[in-house]
Amino acid sequence: MKKVGLFLIGAVAAIVLLANAGPMVGLALGLVILYVAFKGFVKAEAPFKKWLWGFIGVVVLLTTVSNLPALAGIIAAVVLYIVYKKWNSSSPIKTEKEDPFKHFERQWADLNQK
Repeated sequence: MKKVGLFLIGAVAAIVLLANAGPMVGLALGLVILYVAFKGFVKAEAPFKKWLWGFIGVVVLLTTVSNLPALAGIIAAVVLYIVYKKWNSSSPIKTEKEDPFKHFERQWADLNQK
């Protein structure tokens, strides 16, 4: 039953992740361009260049803000990772062979003493 729940959570997370793949790419690209614009603004010495880099930065910032639904995709990726880790850790098949006669010698000795 636990595997069914993990599968359903993983399926929903995968669908959300795939649905937000475009905004995630847009957010990443926007953040990279915003970083370049900030660096250009800091390095610029002429007022016109500062104004130009500032304008580019504001336009890219407004464009990047429109891709905030990508945060749902990032959260879905984290949930998918957690489901993957729990799926592999909770195996119903035991990997170690348990010896049914593990305590046999001690129990036999207890019986012989009585």
